[in-house]
Amino acid sequence: MSALAGHPGPALLARRWRDPAAWRTTVDVVAILLAASLPWSTSLVSILGVVMLITMLPFLDFDRLLQILRRPISLAPVALFVLALVGTLWSDAAWGARLYAVGPAAKLLVLPALLYHFQRSERGLWVFTAFLASCVLMVVMSTAVAFNPALALKANADRGIFVKNYIDQGQEFSLCAVALAYPIAQLLRARRFVPAGLLTVIMIAFLANMIFIVVSRTALVTIPILLAVFGMIHLKWRANLMIAVTAVLIGLAAWSVSPQLQQKVATFTQQYQDYRNDRAVTSIGERLEFWRKSLHFFADAPLIGHGSGSTRHLFELAASGRTDLAAGTVVGNPHNQTLNVAVQWGTLGVVILYAMWAVHLLLFRGDGLVPWIGLLVVVQNIFTSLFNSHIFDFHEGWMYVIGVGVAGGMVMRSRKQSGVEQGAVVP
Repeated sequence: MSALAGHPGPALLARRWRDPAAWRTTVDVVAILLAASLPWSTSLVSILGVVMLITMLPFLDFDRLLQILRRPISLAPVALFVLALVGTLWSDAAWGARLYAVGPAAKLLVLPALLYHFQRSERGLWVFTAFLASCVLMVVMSTAVAFNPALALKANADRGIFVKNYIDQGQEFSLCAVALAYPIAQLLRARRFVPAGLLTVIMIAFLANMIFIVVSRTALVTIPILLAVFGMIHLKWRANLMIAVTAVLIGLAAWSVSPQLQQKVATFTQQYQDYRNDRAVTSIGERLEFWRKSLHFFADAPLIGHGSGSTRHLFELAASGRTDLAAGTVVGNPHNQTLNVAVQWGTLGVVILYAMWAVHLLLFRGDGLVPWIGLLVVVQNIFTSLFNSHIFDFHEGWMYVIGVGVAGGMVMRSRKQSGVEQGAVVP
């Protein structure tokens, strides 16, 4: 009896080591920490992503994983990574540049693993709650930094940026703000006014930050689109009309009282004019120039592109001998997801990219909070990828992988439990 009492720790650890449920709980905790760290740190996200995959290994069900890998929702992202890897063979870039270009697509390999795990886990909503809570804390810090720039962790940060940049922050806040529309609507219908009011305050905090503190052009364009998607799916036409009128009135009121919003919108036309007159290098002018050149690069190799990592070298050749400011800029990213893929892997890459978006959209058809979150993640990524390469960008790419992976696994689990899931129905 005393011998047993003297060794409870090792025995307990041994039992837990052999317990699949304990390992699944560990994966859940790591995934929750991963989502919570995304708004704050890139290195921590990378570390936790690797840790999460390692903790899945001890009791991995290979048959179930293979079943998920055979589905288009997994095949498409894996195929995009494989194409990036194989595309190194016909690229003229240095091998360092070729392999570096494969890295941004590697995060897509985590997506099937998340689908596999959260098809069995019941803690998927904890992951989204952790991300929301982390973004709420970021709102607080962003507001504090706006009044006291010395609090910023990032040197020479823009106004209201505690860490990272305004594009990443705008992506987070706009996603959270619009995602909250569904639970708010459901709570109001159930006459649960206190929690609905709390979520409404959080939504307003996100929107107020994007209007008065950190204004992102990408968020300005995509938020109306995301709200329109919500209205078309979840509301009747009268409610949509009322929301549209309300949105216009709020927009006009915000315009009249927010100098930051006025300044940001004014940059659209001013930067375009500066680009046309070659008076300065502007972000809008650079994007237009990147897109124009990328279309020419794509036309030169329309089927399989110029290979992985070829973009910078192509821009260097195009800039040779040019004296105009925008045309002389050299980049490795045309700031458009479609063109980024088209230049490197041609029509084949674009087909795979669009197929991935399509099957992920189909995965989230139907009503419910989780399908709404998954649909919103995909729609946001599609539209913001018009102005950036958000599948390959670190922060936005991980938002896509986590959002689609966790929500997708939960949807698959729900459909399997209800008996609705069929191989020909679920992508």
